[in-house]
Amino acid sequence: MSLSRKRKKELNQLRKSAEDLWSNQQTVLAHANSVAQEASRQLGHLTREEVAPRVRTGYETYVRPSLDQAKGFARAAGDTAEKTLGTALGSILAVGDLANDVRVQRAVARVSPRTAAAIAPEKKRGFGAYLAIGAGVLAAAGVAYAVWQTFRADDELWVADDEPPTAGAAS
Repeated sequence: MSLSRKRKKELNQLRKSAEDLWSNQQTVLAHANSVAQEASRQLGHLTREEVAPRVRTGYETYVRPSLDQAKGFARAAGDTAEKTLGTALGSILAVGDLANDVRVQRAVARVSPRTAAAIAPEKKRGFGAYLAIGAGVLAAAGVAYAVWQTFRADDELWVADDEPPTAGAAS
């Protein structure tokens, strides 16, 4: 198929204008890429200079004191539970050891032979076992209450920084 000179000339002009368009598009894309890189760099600077210090200040002002307070409550609750449970278990074990002591059994036998006979052969669950179970339940309830107090929402902990201006103060 042979083309006329006029058609060849039009096709050459069309090819040249397509090449110019392609070149222009490449230039625009390169410029858009450099603008996007600069915007990214500026965003990084803004984040380091403005956003990060505000986040850090907010954390130090609002979050950290609450965490420190919660940590203190948890530590105090744990110490209290440990002391209470330790004291109760120590007392229970001391009473149990005292009841099993031979000298105590002889003294009870001298005072009341009937009571001594009833105490010595028993190997059932006695008052001390029930006392130990009760102390364990109380200690677990104390720990649960302390944990609940530590993690409950307390509206008094949060105080607004600034109050909105009233209508009288604005004029």
